[in-house]
Amino acid sequence: MQIGDLAHRQIFGRSFPDKGCSMTTQESLRKTDAGTVSEVQALVQRARAAQARHVEMGQAAMDDAAAAAGWAIMEPTRNRQLAELSVRDTGVGNVEDKVRKNYRKTLGLLRDLQGIRTTGVISENAQTGITEIARAVGVVAAITPSTNPAATPVNKIINALKCGNAVILAPSPKGLSTARLLLDFIHAEFRKCGLSPDLVQALPSPISKAMTAELMRQADLVVATGSAANVRMAYTSGTPAFGVGVGNVASMVDESADLADAARKIAQSKTFDNATSCSSENSLVVLDSVYDAMLRELETCGAVLLNAQEKEVLQGVMWPDGKLSGAVTGKDATTIAHIAGLDRVAKMHQGHPAILLVEEQGFGREHPFSGEKLSPVLTVYRAKTFDQACATVRQIYEYMGAGHSVSLHSKNADQAMALGLHLPVARVIVNQAHCLATGGNFDNGLPFSLSMGCGTWGGNNFSENMNYRHYLNITRIARVIAPNEPSQDQVLGDYFKKYGQ
Repeated sequence: MQIGDLAHRQIFGRSFPDKGCSMTTQESLRKTDAGTVSEVQALVQRARAAQARHVEMGQAAMDDAAAAAGWAIMEPTRNRQLAELSVRDTGVGNVEDKVRKNYRKTLGLLRDLQGIRTTGVISENAQTGITEIARAVGVVAAITPSTNPAATPVNKIINALKCGNAVILAPSPKGLSTARLLLDFIHAEFRKCGLSPDLVQALPSPISKAMTAELMRQADLVVATGSAANVRMAYTSGTPAFGVGVGNVASMVDESADLADAARKIAQSKTFDNATSCSSENSLVVLDSVYDAMLRELETCGAVLLNAQEKEVLQGVMWPDGKLSGAVTGKDATTIAHIAGLDRVAKMHQGHPAILLVEEQGFGREHPFSGEKLSPVLTVYRAKTFDQACATVRQIYEYMGAGHSVSLHSKNADQAMALGLHLPVARVIVNQAHCLATGGNFDNGLPFSLSMGCGTWGGNNFSENMNYRHYLNITRIARVIAPNEPSQDQVLGDYFKKYGQ
C-alpha cells in the first residue's frame, strides 16, 4: 500500500478496500514523488477531520456553510476584487461580466438549494416501503478552469458543503490567485459561523498534473470542469468522477423567428465575458429565406462580416499551429482584430466591433472555424431547409461539441421537439441568450450550474446540469409491503397477441 492509501480509505473510522487505477493513473503515480503524495495526504486528512465534524452538525450547519460560501463571492466589494484579479491574472474575459456571473449564478444556486434537505431522511414512500437517507460522499476534489476561476469553484463548493462534504480545489495555475482569494473570503465567513477552514482548501502552488492526479486518487469524488485532458484524467483516476464535455454550441434561426430579437440575444450571449463560456454560440445556422436579413440584424448589434481574405488571415492567427491560440482566447473582438491586423474590421462600429462573423461550409480539423473558438468569433452557415440545418448542426457536432446543447430561434414549437428527438444534445435552448440560459436562468427551469453534463454523446456519465444531487450518496431502507406479483399474461399479453408464444 502506497503512502496516503490508508488515510484515503478511512471514513468515519472504517476502512475500505483500495480502488483500482487505470494504467494511465498508475503511470502518473509512479512519477509522483513521495513529497507530493505526502503534501496532498496532509490536505486530505485535514479535510476528512473537518468533514466528519461538519456532517455531524446536521442540516442547519450545512445550510450555513453553503450560505457563507455564497455571500463570500456575492458581497459587492469582494465580488469585484475577484473579478478584477481573475481578468488580470488569466487575461481572459472582462470584469463587468464576471461580476454579473459571480453574483447571478451564485444567487440562482442558493435559490435552487433553499429548503432542500441533504442529510438524514429525505423521503418516505408508504406504498413502496422505501425510505431514502441522504449521506455525504466525503472529500470532493474540484477541478476548475481559468475561464471562470471564481464562479465555477464556488458553485462546486456550495453544492458540496450543502451536502455535508469537504472540498479541495485544484484550480488551473492561472486561476490559482483568484481561488486563493475566494478561499480567504469563504474562511472569513466561516469564522462567523464557527466552521473549520479545512472544509474548503486548495492545492498549493505550484500546481502540477502529478499533484492534481494525486488529489483525484485520494479524494472520494472528483468533479472536473475544464480541459478535455483534465476530464480524461478524472475519469481514469480510479475515483468516482463527474466530468463535462466539450462546448461548441450551434444556434439555429428559421424563417419564423423574430430576427431582431434573435440577433440581440445571440449578440448578448456571444459577447458575454468575451465568449469564454462553453455555452457561448460558436456557429450560427440560418435558413436561406432569412439569411441576409439575419446578417443585417447582427450587424446592427455590432457584428462585422469578414471577407474571404480577412477570414484566411484570422484563421492563421487563431490556429497558428493547428491549435487554438491563447493570444485570442477570451479577448474582445476589437483586440482580436488588432492582433490579426484587420484594420478595416477594427475601425467598424466606431472602433468597437462586437462580433467577428465568418462564413463557412465545411466541417472538421481542416475547417477550424467549425470548432470552439472561446472568443467573440461566430461562424455562419446557410441552409436551404430546416432538415438541412439539422444536418449541418449534426456535422458540426460530429467534429466537436456533441452532447452539450443547441440553440433555436423559432416560433414553431415542433422544431424544438424535432431537435430534442434527433440531435445528439442534452439541452435545446429556445429563444434565449444561450450562454446565459444553459446553466440555468431566472426565466427557465434548468438548475443553476457552471458544469453541464453531455451524456454519452460527449463522453460523460450524466446529461443534466451538475447539481447538489451529484454530491450525495443515497441509502435506501426497503420494508416488506403487500406482494405485487403480476401474472405472465399481464406483462406479456400484448406481445403474445402480436407475435404468439
